[in-house]
Parts: sequence; structure tokens; C-alpha cells
Amino acid sequence: MDIYLKQTKLLDFNTPSIQNLIVEKGWKQLEEKEKIAAVYSFVRNEIKFGYNRSDDIPASEVLRDGYGQCNTKSILLMALLRALNIPCRIHGFYIDKKMQKGALTGITYLFAPNKIVHAWSEVYFNNEWIALEGVIIDEEYLNQVKDKLYNFNNGYIGYGISVEDKEKINICWQGKSTYIQSFSITDDLGVFNSPDDFFLKYNNTSSKLKRFLFDVLRRRINKKLDLIRGGICN
Repeated sequence: MDIYLKQTKLLDFNTPSIQNLIVEKGWKQLEEKEKIAAVYSFVRNEIKFGYNRSDDIPASEVLRDGYGQCNTKSILLMALLRALNIPCRIHGFYIDKKMQKGALTGITYLFAPNKIVHAWSEVYFNNEWIALEGVIIDEEYLNQVKDKLYNFNNGYIGYGISVEDKEKINICWQGKSTYIQSFSITDDLGVFNSPDDFFLKYNNTSSKLKRFLFDVLRRRINKKLDLIRGGICN
């Protein structure tokens, strides 16, 4: 299991900001299940759903930003878990961009590829790999948009959410897998030991031009997400 505990360039869990957070929260004193639950809850709700400058940024930068999407929240979640000696890996997919309608609109939606690179963290617990996709969407945002999801392909999608039944969304971690976007998965890209390996091969902002354009557009997106979260905007 040592390979699932290593620090990497993206999983920079020995940086002072991450180590100080772990000490401040007292996570090392918890039992394994409580460690996972505490870290999961922190990344889900204290790190807001939003868009960072790129998919492949270090965990310490995600923590500093205070927001993230599927790929970047997975990086931070993995870094915190490994810092607590809990094995984890990353599972990659392509996901249909239709589920982003509402979160992405206008030129930002048109700019997005039809298939978006998507990832979730998997933690090794009770002798099995458990998916932690539910970490992506914070509770405050979910409460504002769950009634705005629209019916598609016998499920409900929109605003960065894709579920089979919008009345049974439960993304609190209780020892089992959690999902919030999986209903729109189109392709399984496999599991990787580290996000570094995954994003070297698959990336939504692979070129310098795409990175520049996304960095400009994401600021507008994040402002809109904050308005939605505050109940100000539809």
C-alpha cells in the first residue's frame, strides 16, 4: 500500500499550510473512519465548489484558493488522506458537459469540451476501494440548486450535478461510496496511483491558450456560483 501513501508534486502534503491545518483540526488523534469523515466533510463544505486556474495544481494551492471542482478537490482530498496515512488513489473518467448547464452558461459553456475530464478520489477502507465523488458539491450550493435540476435520460442533471434521483441525494460520508456527478459519465479512463500521472495524460486545459482562456472565464463562473450559493441568482 506504500504506493498509495506517497507525496507527489500535486499531493504536496508536507507543506506547512497542510500540516498546520491537520494539527489545528486534531485529525491525527481520530480513528481511521473518523479521519476520513472529517477530511471528507472539510473538503466538501469548507472548500467551496468552484473553478481553479487548472486541473493540475498542487493541493496546497487548492487549500489556499478555498474552492475547487472535481479534479482539484480530489487532489486536496488525497493529499490530506495520505498525510494521515490513509491509502488513496484517483479514478478518471470523461463526463458529458450537459450536466454543467447552469453552472456554466454562454461562452463559458460553449468553450467547454463536449466530454470533460472528470476524476474522483478512492480511499481504501475496510479492505475495499470506496469512491468519494460526493465531495465535489458543498451543502450550501446543493441546497440552492437541487430543485433546479432538469430531467434528462431518466435522471436529473444541471449546475454541476448529475444524479439518478434528485430526492435521494446523500453525499455525507458514512463508510460507503458517495456520488454527485457519476450519472453523466461517458467513458472510464481507469485508476491511477497519483493525480500527477492522470493529469499528465488527461487534462481539460492541456494547451497554454486553453489555460489562459479558462483562467479569464473561470473568474466570471466563480462569481456566478457565489451568487447562486447566496440565493441571489437563478
